[in-house]
Amino acid sequence: MNKLKLYILSLGCVFLVSCTDSFLDVESKTELMDQNFYKTPADAEMALIGCYDGFQRTASQQSFYIASEVLSDNCFGATGNTDSRSYQALDRFDITQSPSDNNVFDEAWTNYYAAIFRCNTLIIKLDGIEFPAGSTTRERIEGETRFLRAILYFDLVRLFEKIPLLTVPTADNIPQVEPVEVYNQIVEDFKYSIHNIPADAYPKAKASENDGRVTPYAAKAMLARAYLFYTGCYAKDDLGISKIEVLSGLEDIINSGEFGLVEEFKSLWPAASYVPIEADNKLDKSAYAGMGNKETVFAQKFNNTSNYDGMADANYWLVMMGMRQTNWSPYGKGWGACTVNPKLVNAYDINDKRKVASIIDIEGEGIKSSFNLKDQREFTGYTNKKYTPIVLPDNSTSDTGGANDFHNSQEQDFIVVRYADVLLMAAELESSNAQQYYDDVRTRAGLTPRTVSKENIMNERRFEFAFEAIRYWDLLRQGIDVAASTIAQRQKVLSGNVEDEVVIYAENIKKTRGFMMIPNSQITRSNGVLKQNPGWSN
Repeated sequence: MNKLKLYILSLGCVFLVSCTDSFLDVESKTELMDQNFYKTPADAEMALIGCYDGFQRTASQQSFYIASEVLSDNCFGATGNTDSRSYQALDRFDITQSPSDNNVFDEAWTNYYAAIFRCNTLIIKLDGIEFPAGSTTRERIEGETRFLRAILYFDLVRLFEKIPLLTVPTADNIPQVEPVEVYNQIVEDFKYSIHNIPADAYPKAKASENDGRVTPYAAKAMLARAYLFYTGCYAKDDLGISKIEVLSGLEDIINSGEFGLVEEFKSLWPAASYVPIEADNKLDKSAYAGMGNKETVFAQKFNNTSNYDGMADANYWLVMMGMRQTNWSPYGKGWGACTVNPKLVNAYDINDKRKVASIIDIEGEGIKSSFNLKDQREFTGYTNKKYTPIVLPDNSTSDTGGANDFHNSQEQDFIVVRYADVLLMAAELESSNAQQYYDDVRTRAGLTPRTVSKENIMNERRFEFAFEAIRYWDLLRQGIDVAASTIAQRQKVLSGNVEDEVVIYAENIKKTRGFMMIPNSQITRSNGVLKQNPGWSN
């Protein structure tokens, strides 16, 4: 993966995009792409890395990840007690919580369409490049690019439902399309990736070189996720691919021998497996399974480069998840977003190993005495352990490499798909081995086998994938009534160390149908061509 990062750092001049004038904010500031580039296979390979970089840049501080957690019943918006209430507007599905924050997704919208622009540009330029006869290089490059375009659109269509669909590089002002059109394109792109990326292009045995690259296995897993969401959310099965085909792809992943469950669940997560060694001011990382471990099917890669020139190599949303201005090694400080709902904490089985590996118990771990309650909104006593910054035992130095800048150097990858998800999706799609797949996940968690059923699988997914940007979409694909009734609640919290209450109404969720607000700035820029989603008007 070091080669991938090297190219990302070298491509800023080639792939800069405008952020001011056009409707989709994707026009190039340089003519290098069209006049001097896309001439050789090496150019195509470099442009492909630019597409990965575009995907990486979507990890803003209002990212798909944070939205997925704030919207779910796992977490509350939180952040600082005097911060904007934009996360509360999302958490409550209620723009009146912060009427001026109607552009909360503007950066995300811009970054996603800029990344799609890169992918579309590379795809149409491939026909003009002469590749060696008999090689599969062209097909592989297009397969990786189309996967990235598909996952970008999958995030967008889940967030906003009706979005513009562009398959050529353009900044034209085009209207939104019906979601089925986007899902059909997503399925087509994933299928192309499956059939055109060689199975041995990026062997798992060389994870240090290949981690983060798209494989046909990643495409099969993401195709299953898209299929399950669409067929559940819309109660339709009209995407030109059958349940049997989707299940077959998952079985291919399982039977490939490339993947498996790591022995200990906590080994998947740095903060859950690192042990402070105070005498040496170091962290014992031996229990961590590492990046690109056998359970990672696809990950969004980051590194610890600390610079402020706009190159988004760090994981910019991760710092939002840290305890508000509180270091407690190995947990590093952050901005206090997404405090954990006590209802989730209390729902774990007493023997479930995933609880302590997933959740920081601020009081139970002795942290509360050092925690600045006056600066934290919606304090519950719990926060996210899977994705949180890391600090050395002296509690003053971030363990991020680079310049040790806690805000700009977070390097933990986001695991988009784990092998455990492959097993549970296959079980949900009624594999003949469903019971075994389900039991494998539960056994690793320290739990006894239980009869496999759709209800039990969905319940298992709640605990297995907590804080992995999956829970909200699992709820929504069961129908808006299920999502609304599950998320709606009243919960006592502390804001500024004063009693407060989070109140989420089912009616607000139903009004939005579970989809997010189109940025007002984008609607204005489109001269009204874009239409706002229901439930989000001031």
